[in-house]
Amino acid sequence: MTDVAKKADTVTLTIDGVEVQAAKGELVIRVAERMGIAIPRFCDHPLLAPAGACRQCLVEVEGQRKPIASCTQTVAEGMVVKTQRSSAVAEKAQAGIMELLLINHPLDCPTCDKGGECPLQNQAMSSGRAESRFQEKKREYEKPIHISSQVLLDRERCVLCQRCTRFSEEIAGDKFIDLMDRSSGEQINVYRDDFFGGDGTGDGQVGEGEGDVPFNSYFSGNTIQICPVGALTGEQYRFRARPFDLVSTPSACEHCAAGCSQRTDHRRGKVLRRLAGDDPAVNEEWNCDKGRWGFRYATATDRIMTPLIRVKGELREASWSEALLAAAEGLRAARSRGVGVLPGGRLTVEDAYAYAKFTRIVLGSNDVDFRSRPIRATGSTLTSTEEADFLAAMVAGSTGVTYDDVENAPSTVIVGLEPEEECPILFLRLRKGHRRGSLRVTALTAYASRGWEKLGASVVAAVPGSEARLLNTDPAVAGALSTPGALLIVGERLATVPGGLSAAAALATRTGARLVWVPRRAGDRGALETGCLPNLLPGGRPVTDTAARAELSLAWRLDPGVLSGTPGRDTDAILTAAADGTLGGLLVGGVDPADLSDPALAEAALDAAPFVVSLEMRQSAVTRRADVVLPVAPSVEKAGAYMDWEGRLRSFGAVLKSTAMTDGRVLEAIAALLDVTLNTGDVQAIRRELGGVPSGGAGRPAHPEVHPVEAPEPGDREAVLATWHQLIDLGSLLDGDEILGGTARPPVARIGKELAEELGLSDGDLVTVSTDRGGVTLPAAIGDLPPRVVWLPTNSPGSTVRRSLGVTAGSVVRLTAGVPGPILAEGVL
Repeated sequence: MTDVAKKADTVTLTIDGVEVQAAKGELVIRVAERMGIAIPRFCDHPLLAPAGACRQCLVEVEGQRKPIASCTQTVAEGMVVKTQRSSAVAEKAQAGIMELLLINHPLDCPTCDKGGECPLQNQAMSSGRAESRFQEKKREYEKPIHISSQVLLDRERCVLCQRCTRFSEEIAGDKFIDLMDRSSGEQINVYRDDFFGGDGTGDGQVGEGEGDVPFNSYFSGNTIQICPVGALTGEQYRFRARPFDLVSTPSACEHCAAGCSQRTDHRRGKVLRRLAGDDPAVNEEWNCDKGRWGFRYATATDRIMTPLIRVKGELREASWSEALLAAAEGLRAARSRGVGVLPGGRLTVEDAYAYAKFTRIVLGSNDVDFRSRPIRATGSTLTSTEEADFLAAMVAGSTGVTYDDVENAPSTVIVGLEPEEECPILFLRLRKGHRRGSLRVTALTAYASRGWEKLGASVVAAVPGSEARLLNTDPAVAGALSTPGALLIVGERLATVPGGLSAAAALATRTGARLVWVPRRAGDRGALETGCLPNLLPGGRPVTDTAARAELSLAWRLDPGVLSGTPGRDTDAILTAAADGTLGGLLVGGVDPADLSDPALAEAALDAAPFVVSLEMRQSAVTRRADVVLPVAPSVEKAGAYMDWEGRLRSFGAVLKSTAMTDGRVLEAIAALLDVTLNTGDVQAIRRELGGVPSGGAGRPAHPEVHPVEAPEPGDREAVLATWHQLIDLGSLLDGDEILGGTARPPVARIGKELAEELGLSDGDLVTVSTDRGGVTLPAAIGDLPPRVVWLPTNSPGSTVRRSLGVTAGSVVRLTAGVPGPILAEGVL
């Protein structure tokens, strides 16, 4: 940009006697901030649109008849602004506003959760009067009211800044709370249930208890954090501590691949709350409710604190030395027949590297797979080779697309991913681009969920299993990717569609669109990069690459030939081999069988395996079947890093002091007993070693070319199953948290109008979805779905699809109106 152009885009103004340049359209309050001048405010927030609701930020502007709100006033050439620092008029105006705000505000600071970190307290001292002139009775409301199971509203404390309502509408797209009533009776509240008719419209009325529509938003906790007073509080933290009692530590969220920065507050060795961190490049200042409140698993009553070993068929507590020796001897005996390693997708980068290294050096194989989820279509002979080849060719080592790229892209096509449910911060960035009018979203999905509606997405109806064909042939998809800068975002669920990832890779190559892979778990991308796949070495290089093995052997100081060049078994193959007695043992790293494509097969494999070692935090189906159980530290008690979907490292330190060991330290101790030096006991040592692990090479392997298969044809009263996880469900890190669980979306069975008519169903009627394994019965939600498709939540209360039905998306299931007697009698429901 030339100097002339720069000058045309800026103005010169004076604030408190200091001349300053600012961009045209910039707000006065922002310019003052850059100068180090703090203007009091409540409604202003840099990520929300200006509102001018509280009027606390009044300043004097020469030429204006009265003080103006600096949070809505844009700069102009020659403008002269005087803040409270240089203007008695501005100072008096701010003091008057503060006096008005305190007329009805209760002076209950000693009992208010905001006390000690309250902008109203601070600004009352800096901008308010020393004494109150108010003599009348203050306004009173019932206090507090639950607007969800997690969020409480104290209307007496509200200063009507509208930060909460503006966030909910602008950022999250969840207009469940709003200003109600008028004049002195104006208040924030939720709508009553008669507000939402069948078409989602109606005449909103204030709620007063029963019949209210709850604040059913995945991002509701952000309103608590940005509330400048104690009007909104959280059930888990309320009355638990004072801010000055807490120790705050920067941390990173362990739940999904979004990579959110957080702040963890603890006292006396216990985490009491988590807040969204300020990270403009990733989560800005937001996080989802799962990341904010899903930390109680670390103090659950079923957490394993002492090693366990099986003696005469029963698990008993053991010392660490006894348990480690038992694990080492058992793995030594099992090694000759092979040991399958299932590290899961929740590990830090450092711990994932320890599993990959342990598998190659100690166990001498490539039988390791982090994918604790379905990796092939139900009943298909297609192995997971397509996904593994896709990850090697298109994902490993790539860091090309960022959150900013997503937000600023002109167009994006999304397939195999429900962003609001599976990567909420990615959803917020997509919504931000959509709200600006610059981003067009096209979704290949079974139905237009609420999340897609909030993105204004163009939905290409996809029967599960047809995604590969649509990627190859649908003109809307190709057209959406023809714009320069377009993105093709694929979720891990596309791997269950034969040919799906091949079609995505080919489409990206053909159109020039940049390809993005978004897994669901926080540790998935790090596990990929560190070699927790049967076909990839640490550094993302193929195990079949002779040069890669030689260079890794040199880095690990191994003799030539130690590293195997034969790709190992994937998760399903490991479980099958364990179930039929082929493998000599299993090493499991916190994998929940319920996450796998067939939990029954997983449990059969655990039962049949001659020796099972489990590294986990909480008791599970693996614990009950393991021969040795070694407790490991949760993320709050260790240092490490996750890698988000961008490929960005999200490092964090230990929040709490603990004697609990990381997975890497436990594996190092086992390796030492097997006469192998692993060097994975210290996080810093692992990071230094990872820095020397060779990556890249002569070039990436070619992307896979698997042809799509024909989608199944359901018969009478049958449908193709669509399913994905809801954000808040029965996952092991949320299990037992009833408060957070109360914010989950109610599970329903979604079907199209034609299928509902065939079954004689109306909205809310019970419908049973079944297979030969069992059935799931839920209320029907009738909408616009393809004619023979039924959608169920994967792992929600009453809808444990994989365990109850034994199938995954794309399978044909039966539908029956009501509750069939035999299924109910079997106790499956």
